[in-house]
Amino acid sequence: MSHDRTTATLPRGYAFTDLGPDDLRDVLELDTWAFPMPADVDDLVELPSPLTWSRTGGVVREVTDESAEPLDGALPVRRELVGMHASYPFARFPVPGATTPVAGLTWVGVHPAHRRRRLLSAMIDRHLADCRERGEAVSALFAAEAGIYGRFGYGHAADDLRVTVPRGAALRDVPGAERHTVRVERASRERHGDLVAALHERAGADPTGRGPGTVVNRPGWATRETDALDASFWADAPAFRKGREALRIAIVELDGEPRGYARFRRSLAWETQGPRGTVSTGEVVALDPAAARALWGVLTDLDLSHEVTPFMIPADDALTHLLVDPRSASPRLADNLWVRVVDVPAALAARRYAADVDVVLHVHDARVPANEGRWRVRAAAFGEAWAGRTDDPADLTLDVRELGAAYLGGVTLASLAAAGFVAEHAPGTLAAASAAFAWPVAPVCSWVF
Repeated sequence: MSHDRTTATLPRGYAFTDLGPDDLRDVLELDTWAFPMPADVDDLVELPSPLTWSRTGGVVREVTDESAEPLDGALPVRRELVGMHASYPFARFPVPGATTPVAGLTWVGVHPAHRRRRLLSAMIDRHLADCRERGEAVSALFAAEAGIYGRFGYGHAADDLRVTVPRGAALRDVPGAERHTVRVERASRERHGDLVAALHERAGADPTGRGPGTVVNRPGWATRETDALDASFWADAPAFRKGREALRIAIVELDGEPRGYARFRRSLAWETQGPRGTVSTGEVVALDPAAARALWGVLTDLDLSHEVTPFMIPADDALTHLLVDPRSASPRLADNLWVRVVDVPAALAARRYAADVDVVLHVHDARVPANEGRWRVRAAAFGEAWAGRTDDPADLTLDVRELGAAYLGGVTLASLAAAGFVAEHAPGTLAAASAAFAWPVAPVCSWVF
């Protein structure tokens, strides 16, 4: 199949359409069918929309409008939105050692009455074709259901950590933490938006706190690059608080300079044994170990609380080492980003590698034929990479799904081979390539897009 966007085919009776701001109510109606939520469309339409409308498309069908007056003896026909998809423009999405344009696939939904008709397949084909036309070599998403996107070539590329930390959990000391102060305020975009954006971007660029010159960034650490995304991120609609308070923020400072923050909400129940409050955090971000220790020290000791439940933190977050008893936090991993390599040579050349690499990959891609074949990738450790088509024999064979899983450096090629999804043809090449594709810092995105 050619991958021109015009060849993304829909069943008879359906058509693609571009969507715009005037379609917001229809978009929200469809979204509430695809994703049940505790808010009415009349309430949702008043909230900031995160969508980039130039990257938002729908699937419509023509239906007879039974409520309208006949025209020339026939009832008029109207177009009904039954499917949609959109993407966010991440122009500087972090990949190992670099940034590259990535399409953040989002708002994918099909009305329940129109499932099992290949509408999703057609929308994914259209999305992948659009990515190639825009020069976005990679697509990434959060999967509402983990079993859906593998068949479209998306690989499970990153995890996040979910924990429940008891109040007063013992934390190890970190030199310098005592010099930090933490202020707690009601959060607002007007007051805290610039501070959060700046600290968030710095934390992703230098997650180890080593300072200028580091090339070890945190892959997947997407920033909210559009004003619409940022406004939506700060929206604080009561319908989505789940009985918790309005949004708060804790800001850790050293000599008046912000060094980290945590967005959080509290809830409180009075039980026989006393107050049982939960501190539910969103992003918890710190620029260095001492700031992280100071911030977690406050979060784990707020009055009337008995537990802290961070929504999602990096799998290698400082908290995992700060806790004297990590078992007490009941840690578990959840899938975070799923990655789809849309243009193999461009994607392989866009990232850096943790060791010297010169390997030929035979990539299978049933959905994007231009990716099919053998590709050589060469790079010195942490230096710029080159990738191109080759006739040389393959060292490793894998599907584009596995390439996506390994792309951010958090899933090793060796582990995929152990599961039977990467084949080694030249002895020793698997270990070398696996070390090169891996990355010192765990990939993660700190917010759901």
